[in-house]
Order: sequence, then structure tokens, then C-alpha cells
Amino acid sequence: MKASTFVYPWDVNGDPEAPGRIAALGVRQVTLAAAYHSTRALTPRHPRHRIVTAEHAAVLYPTDDRWQGRELRPYPAGDWAPGDAYGEASGALADAGLEVHTWVVLAHNSRLGAEHPDTSVVNAYGDRYPWAPCIAQPATRAYLVDLAAEAAVRPGARGTELESLGWYGLQHLHAHDKTGGVPLGDAGMYLMALCFCPTCRAGYGAQGLDPDELAAAVRAALEPLWQGTVADEGWAGVEKLLGESNAAATRAWRDETARTLQETAVRAVRRAAPDGFQILLHADPVTYHVGANPGVDPEHILSVADGVVVPCAGGPGLLAPFAEQGRRDAVIAANFGVVSGMGGSPGTLASDTARARELGATEIRLYHAGLASDGDLVSVREGLAAL
Repeated sequence: MKASTFVYPWDVNGDPEAPGRIAALGVRQVTLAAAYHSTRALTPRHPRHRIVTAEHAAVLYPTDDRWQGRELRPYPAGDWAPGDAYGEASGALADAGLEVHTWVVLAHNSRLGAEHPDTSVVNAYGDRYPWAPCIAQPATRAYLVDLAAEAAVRPGARGTELESLGWYGLQHLHAHDKTGGVPLGDAGMYLMALCFCPTCRAGYGAQGLDPDELAAAVRAALEPLWQGTVADEGWAGVEKLLGESNAAATRAWRDETARTLQETAVRAVRRAAPDGFQILLHADPVTYHVGANPGVDPEHILSVADGVVVPCAGGPGLLAPFAEQGRRDAVIAANFGVVSGMGGSPGTLASDTARARELGATEIRLYHAGLASDGDLVSVREGLAAL
């Protein structure tokens, strides 16, 4: 079973031993960040640093002239990834015999929201989520599509993995995040993710809803949760809080918005890419879920992209809806955390992979070779050898 590990350029650049160390894990591929959000990352083996602070979402390569004169455009990285950091790292990894695919984070950008606040998701209370661009707005969609095409198809890349190509919501771990005091659950997170920017208000109107009345209904539905009531699980919880017709109309608008963006972005990447270029989406099989692995319809997305990367931190159960589509040519990659300090379980990689294979996984992804301790990497190497 093919295995790939996620890597940042700063894990590799300036550390001549990094490519060989990664190849020695037993992976055949690396998924290397080409466009990434702000982060503070550990680099436990780098000869020059131990902490990298990426201050804002940025592309990790020089952009081309498609962005000239445009208000919404990607930001260059600072000293954490200067110049063509992606290209430098990609070359070193390829020289070590590794197949390189790009890792592209799209609708997750705090700096964009700070500098262009009108692009952000606005909840039913009027609060803006600067980390979450509203994917319904035409200018934002155009920006995301062009970013996907440019960042995905870097020189030498054999494929790409598109993260956050869909709706984002509340559950972003923002700086010193302190939003966990009330257990909102699946239903509450959906209600807090509903956007009320002008574009989305018009979208709800096209579904037969009055956006002001809908916003009031969302606030009323959330009130018991703020007081400590626990909502029913899943979509049934949303319908109970918001009403079936209101819930269905919001989902119709949001599902279509995400679906058409995904179709457009994948087409743009295909036009820019050479033959045989693989396009995968980080995805969740429940369409109303939001975040880095946005919800998709499994049947639809496997007709659009070459496959999906599926989060398996809570177990491999999310793989099954994709495998059930019976697409023999589709990649269904199980994404396992292997950083024990971040909740991963590198010691159970072999058994976890066996279970994922039973549920339809065709490949595995390992998060994340650059962040893992030496002990975690030993466990990864042993787990992959056992496979």
C-alpha cells in the first residue's frame, strides 16, 4: 500500500540529512506544502532552528503574472520560507528518490480576512471569521481557483492534494483559542458556520428564505446550547434546532456552492497540469461538515477528482462511504496522525492500516514527518516495514 508523508519546505531546506531520513521511513511519496496557512511548527532535528513561525497564510514559491492588478492575491512568505522554498525542498526530496506531490491549503487564510474583511464568513450574530473566506463570493472563488491551479502544478510535481476546498467554520484553532467552553456539537457547529455575508443572504433568498428571519432563527436555535443543553447528534440535531425546511434550504445553498467550486478548481488544475497528474481532495463524506476536510458527496467528488484524503484520527470509519462507490480507479487515502504529542498513534500504524484497508483504503498518509519526534519516526519506520 502506497504511503506518503506530509512535509513542510522548512523541514528540508537547510537540513541536508532530511531527504534521506524521510526516504528511510519507507514512504514512496511526500506531500510537500506549496501554499499554507499561518502556523507555529516544531522542527526537532533541524541543524539551524527548532521553531518556525509562519506569520500568515502564504505561497511558498514565486507567483507568476496572473495576479497582476488583482485585489485578491496570494501573499509571499517571509523569512520562514524565502524565495522558492517549495522548489528547493522539492528538488532535494526528488533527488532522494521520493515522488513529490503538492499540498495546497485554500479557503483558510487569516491575513486575507484581516486585510479584506468583506471576504470572510459572517455568522448569524454578525461576527466575522477572518480565517474563513466565504466560498460563495465570486471574487473569492476566482482567487481560490487560480491559487489552486498555480500552487498545485509546481515543476516536477506528480500530483496535488487540495485542502480546505470548501466551507470553513468556527472550528479553526485560532491563536490562543478559547472557544471550547460550550459543547456545541455537530449541530451547533453547523449553525455557527452558516454565513450571512451579502452573497450568502442572496443565496438563501434564492432558496425561498428571508435571510433576516433565518438569522434570527439560527440565533434562537443556538440559545439553548449556550445555556448548556446538548443537541441531538448529526443532521437530525440541526433539523430539530432549526426546523426541517430551513435546514434543508441552507444545506441546498451551501452544498451547491461547495460542489461547483470544487468542480471549477479541479478543472483549472487539470488544464494547467501535465497528463497523469493526480488530483486529490482532503474530504469528509458528510456534506454539511466544514473545515480543513470539508464535507463532500462521495459519489460526486469521485466523479470529479482522482480521489480523496480522509481524516482517520477518530478511526477509519469515514473511509467506507467513499469505498462504497465502487470506483476501482479512485484513490482513497487514509490520513493517520503519527505525532504522539499531537494525539497520533505511530505505534499502531500497521494495525490501523490493516483496518483501513478492510474499509476500502488504497493508500495511507502520515501526518507529519517534520513534526514527529525521533521515537515517533522509529515507530513509523517499523510500522511501514510490517506492511
